[in-house]
Amino acid sequence: MNLRKYLAFGTAIAMLAGTAALAGCSTEETTETTEEVTTEEVAELEGSITVQGSDTLLNVATAWSEAFMDENPGVDISVQGGGSGTGIAALINGTADFANASRGIKDEEITEAEANGVEPVEHKVAIDGIAVVVNPASEVEELTMEQLGAIFRGEITNWSEVGGADAAIVLLSRDSSSGTYEYFKEEVVAAENEDAEYAASAKLLPSNQAIADEVAANEAGIGYIGLGYLTDDVKVVAIDGVKASVETATDGSYPISRFLYMYSNGEVDGVMKAYLDWILGDEGQQLVEDEGFVPLP
Repeated sequence: MNLRKYLAFGTAIAMLAGTAALAGCSTEETTETTEEVTTEEVAELEGSITVQGSDTLLNVATAWSEAFMDENPGVDISVQGGGSGTGIAALINGTADFANASRGIKDEEITEAEANGVEPVEHKVAIDGIAVVVNPASEVEELTMEQLGAIFRGEITNWSEVGGADAAIVLLSRDSSSGTYEYFKEEVVAAENEDAEYAASAKLLPSNQAIADEVAANEAGIGYIGLGYLTDDVKVVAIDGVKASVETATDGSYPISRFLYMYSNGEVDGVMKAYLDWILGDEGQQLVEDEGFVPLP
C-alpha cells in the first residue's frame, strides 16, 4: 500500500513534519525488533507432517519436503506415493495430514470423509500436462484426441491405422488408484461416452516412471506420463497439433492439462500452514518449475 498518496493534504504534511524526528529514531529499533521476532519464529517452527498420494506429485513433493526441512530443522515431513486415491483414503482415515492428488476429490470420497468427521479442503499447488509418449523409433508424430481415445478404448489396435508401422499397439496405462488414470479416462477415454472404459488389453503400471521405462523399451508401446517425467528416452506425440510442454500447459493450448492438488482436513494452521504457504510461495513454486511442472499463475 502506497501511503504517500494520503500525505498530500496540508494537515497531514504538518503532522509528518512535527513527528519526523520521532519516527526517525524509532525506525531502526522497530526494524531490529521485527527481525528478531521473525528469526525467533522461524527457529521455533517445529512439528511433523505426513503426506501421501499422487505419484505424479511424488518427485516435487519430495523436493518440497527436503528443502523445507533444510530451512526448518525442527520440522519432520514424511512423503509417500501410492496414487491419488490412496492419499485421499489416508486423509479420510486420519493417517495423513495432506493428501496429494492429480485429480479433484470425488463426491463419494467427500461423503465418506464427512461421515468420518473429516472436512476435505482443496489447495491447488501446481499445473501439469499429461504427455502422450511413444518409443523414439515410432513413426507416429501426431494423433487427434479422437484417435487417442479410440486407441485406449481398444478400437484402434494397429499402428498402421494411424500412420505407423504394421505392428500391434501395446497400451500402457496407470493403475486404477492413480489420479492420472482417472483424469485420462474422463478427458480422453470417455470423452464422448461416459460409460467407455480402457481396453482390457491395457497394461496397468504403478507409476509414471514405470510407464516411461516400458515405452522406452518397447517400440510398439504408447502411454501417458506427467511433464516432470519426460526424458530423451521417450518421444512426445502431438495431440491435435500441440505437444505437451510447460509452455503449452501454461497457455492452455495443450488439451490434456490439469491442476495438481493437496487436500487437508479443514483449514490448516501452525506448521501445516507454514509449509503450505511456503509451497505456494516463490521457493516452492520454483521447485515446481525445476521438477518440470508448471507454477501457478
